[in-house]
Amino acid sequence: MAIQPSIVTRDLEKIAEPTGNLYESVVVISKRARQIAVNIKEELNSKLAEFATTVDNLEEVFENREQIEISKFYERMPKPTNTATEEFLEGKLNHRLREETEASAEQ
Repeated sequence: MAIQPSIVTRDLEKIAEPTGNLYESVVVISKRARQIAVNIKEELNSKLAEFATTVDNLEEVFENREQIEISKFYERMPKPTNTATEEFLEGKLNHRLREETEASAEQ
């Protein structure tokens, strides 16, 4: 999947097409972006936790090349909103309205 990390102009009609409403599409994309961001944050925190030190002495704190490389890798990753938008436009996201889900559960 080739996701562009920079700002991209989007066709609003293509975004609105899957749901029939631009605002519903934006909600779906934003919820997916939030999921992606949480997953990335948890992954990064778990990797950086390996480097955590309990020493508060500044002289004993030193640069850790691995930690810097991990941080740079995550900085270069595409933004969660770009990833979620690409997934949505490629039809990789399943979505449904809450009312539809509740109505089918009542039947």
